[in-house]
Amino acid sequence: MIERSHLDIIAAIARHGTLTEAAEHLCLTQSALSHAIRKLEDRMGVTVWTRQGRKLEFTQAGQYLLSVARTVLPVLEQAEEMMTGFADGKRGRLRIGMECHPCYQWLLQVVSPYLKKWPDVDLDVRQRFQFSGLQAIKHFEIDALITPDPVQDDMLEFRPVFEYQLELAVFKFHPLAEKAFIEPKDLQNEVLISYPVPRERLDIYTHFLIPQQITPKQNPQVETTEIMMELVAAERGVSAMPDWLIRRYAEQLPVVSKPLGPQGLQKNIYVGTRVQDREVDYLNGFIEDCRRIQKVAG
Repeated sequence: MIERSHLDIIAAIARHGTLTEAAEHLCLTQSALSHAIRKLEDRMGVTVWTRQGRKLEFTQAGQYLLSVARTVLPVLEQAEEMMTGFADGKRGRLRIGMECHPCYQWLLQVVSPYLKKWPDVDLDVRQRFQFSGLQAIKHFEIDALITPDPVQDDMLEFRPVFEYQLELAVFKFHPLAEKAFIEPKDLQNEVLISYPVPRERLDIYTHFLIPQQITPKQNPQVETTEIMMELVAAERGVSAMPDWLIRRYAEQLPVVSKPLGPQGLQKNIYVGTRVQDREVDYLNGFIEDCRRIQKVAG
């Protein structure tokens, strides 16, 4: 029988690479760790790993166990956190993943009223630029995913909560500021500042530039919205941002917002959740607050 301790050992070996470091991480002796896996191997009739000097290399069976560990352990950890929360009088914990990087400021408008309405719910927001939100929510690492790109998946459902238009932020005296709208060819000789994510995840590329086979002169990547907007205001480049966010910065910086194309580029923000969590009240309360705050951001 495969036990949690076996999965803990497999995960520790994958993380640390050697028996010594894995044993230290798990507060076990090397002999106890080896004995546990050897008993599993004897019971199952497989070999989990082989030695390559001090390093351990997983066999096919070991690789499979590792995939199981990476799926099961986060679920168990979440269950333990929830049980601890219940014991402490907490209703639960809401872990939010962000794939809409400029929407962080919009989310702040949601968080404050939400925390007041749900004092017995803890909240955690995770925003990473190489964040794999789809895998995180399916593997129970987060409970809600804020994203502009919903996917079709039987395990998940994506509910729209916020409409916005993606526009181009330009210096107020930039030649493009005189145009009624921006065409793809207008960006061919421009420095387009973007977040540090692959181009296939940037709407300015996938929905605007790539269909017309247009590539900007340069594409520097910046992690923070504040710095991106300061660069635009300093005539260092242009940047695609939600219209409401550009307007907010335009109150303090010499920037203006220009539509992308004659019809503009309309987008939606979705909150993705697991289907099995559909009846969780504090999760539904978060989605309701996201929809309610849309007019505030706009």
